[in-house]
Amino acid sequence: MDEQKRVEVAEPRFEHGHFLLIAGLRGRFTQDTAKDIPALWEKFLPHLGKIQGQKNEVTYGVCSNFDGKGGFDYIAGVEISKLDDLDQKVYQWVEVLPRQYAVFEHSGPLDQLPQTLQYIYKTWLPSSHYVELNAPELERYSADFNPKLHTGKLEICVPVDSKA
Repeated sequence: MDEQKRVEVAEPRFEHGHFLLIAGLRGRFTQDTAKDIPALWEKFLPHLGKIQGQKNEVTYGVCSNFDGKGGFDYIAGVEISKLDDLDQKVYQWVEVLPRQYAVFEHSGPLDQLPQTLQYIYKTWLPSSHYVELNAPELERYSADFNPKLHTGKLEICVPVDSKA
């Protein structure tokens, strides 16, 4: 049995997200290859500020297209205003529809993010009054986020609905 490392995660706040159009670089991952997501971010960072229609400096990690066997798409990207000008030979995009999210703040180094996610999905969610929706999950990184200095804010936004 996997030994869970203890992490401190505050109770989530709930927010109703708005429509987002996120564009960036995409990869296909599994639970075993998720450790390679930081390499996708390293490849993406030089594109910041150069993506057509970029709205602000907030960055997003978007998990979507879950296959039920642990596989998922991941986009390291930014919010854009429209697709018209986007270079679709370079960038992939995903639409995030408005819905309710349980928003968790991750504090500490990025290498502890798997423990935070494990707490959310294996501890908090099963004991909550919510069910996860089959919809994109967001990692929202504040404009001042610096993974090396552990500054800024990282939020995990889990799409949820109340249990029936």
